Amino acid sequence: MTRLIAKWRALSVRTRVLTAIGVVAVIAGGAAAAYLVLKRDADVRCPPPCELEIEKKPQPARDQRVKTVNWPVYGYDDQRTRYLPTKRVRPPYDASEWSFNAGKLLEFSPIVVDGFLYFQDKNSLFYALDAETGKVRWEKDVGELAAASPAYSDGRLFAVTLEPGNAVALRARDGKLLWRRPLPGRSETSPVIFGEKVIVGSESGDVFALDVETGKVEWQVSTAGNVKGGLALDQGILYGANYAGEVFAIRASSGEFVWRSSTQGGSFTRGGPVYSTPAVAFGRVYLGSIDGRVYSFDADNGELAWSHSTGDWVYPGPAVADTKRSGPTVYIGSKDQNFYALDAETGEVRWQKDLGGIVLGAASVLGEVVYVGVIGPNIGSFGFDVKTGKQVFESELGEYNPVISDGQRLYLTGASGIRAFEHETKAERKRDAASRRRRRAQEQAKEERQREARERRQEAETGQQQRNEGGKPGGSGGPRRDSKPGGGRN
Repeated sequence: MTRLIAKWRALSVRTRVLTAIGVVAVIAGGAAAAYLVLKRDADVRCPPPCELEIEKKPQPARDQRVKTVNWPVYGYDDQRTRYLPTKRVRPPYDASEWSFNAGKLLEFSPIVVDGFLYFQDKNSLFYALDAETGKVRWEKDVGELAAASPAYSDGRLFAVTLEPGNAVALRARDGKLLWRRPLPGRSETSPVIFGEKVIVGSESGDVFALDVETGKVEWQVSTAGNVKGGLALDQGILYGANYAGEVFAIRASSGEFVWRSSTQGGSFTRGGPVYSTPAVAFGRVYLGSIDGRVYSFDADNGELAWSHSTGDWVYPGPAVADTKRSGPTVYIGSKDQNFYALDAETGEVRWQKDLGGIVLGAASVLGEVVYVGVIGPNIGSFGFDVKTGKQVFESELGEYNPVISDGQRLYLTGASGIRAFEHETKAERKRDAASRRRRRAQEQAKEERQREARERRQEAETGQQQRNEGGKPGGSGGPRRDSKPGGGRN
């Protein structure tokens, strides 16, 4: 070091200046190169004409007194849109019809089919609940750890477990285990059914099509990273993503790739990991990424239509809906504690809400209200008007994937419990108000009777005390009760 300093001092001033400039230039060039490699790409804007394929969902039957619908897979339909068009299930709600507590974490919401709710708790204990009463119909232990919703088809339930990594089939009426298929890795991909195949993913990076009758592997395809979220199904094509940031489309009949694409990621040109279960609607594939973005890909070719940055991870799947009052919209929350309503065509923000807590679960749209769960300092579920973002519902119950419905009731899932709610009509509100007035009047009358009774007891006790004091020796009053007639003669 001493020799280097001596050499530096031996240089002329001009040489020192030129050398310093050169060093600065090298450092600046290196910094610029590092920036180019590490920088986060800008969001993609949807290029013209940027059009959607609009197809309205059919409304449920109008005979709302008896008709219900099934919510047979995670996300309501095979496209995982999480949108149920309903006019009956809406705020305000009565007090809960029933309440169930599993005592263990319920990270994923139930499905509901033909009057029964089916779900797994964290410890992979499978439940069937009566949707009308909340009573347990049966329980079945299928593993040690689980984090996925089941799927239903033709009297059978299909589910996956994290530990051990298995896919299983149960008989819906009694929970009898029909088959079990070991997987090469853990699984938390909520299954989807395609004909006689049940589709699941694995942390091994594979996607499997299993025979619904036997669990036999019909086809298996490997992807570039852990497949964590569920796959969406539309017109015979499966859409999914993985932790390598790869987004892909697979032909459900054969396992053949239709296209492969990628999220933008944060740096080093690597895609951002995806846990989010995609939703398919309007000719697009929508999903969130741990790189903090929401994405829209062309469903036909995988081209990126747009991306929208949030302030942190986008862990949950989106809910996508085109309602009567609001155009095609993507509803999704972020770890940045915000809930976003994005234009499904362009990705522009329609409205957003700071919820004061982290959003890690998917939202659901029932009619004209979107529901989302929050964890952290502000725990619970919230409902917002799809068009304006005005809050119209709140419950202390709810953390991850809170809301499903059968078109008659709203089923709300919290950390370990489920409650059922029904809409309170105007007539019911009037009856309830009248009932409350009657109860108040009855309570007031009861309190008045109790007050009068207390006063009578107090008067009686006072009178008795005065009589007792009047009968004591030396006191005033009549003759002593123990004196004998005749002045004490025998």
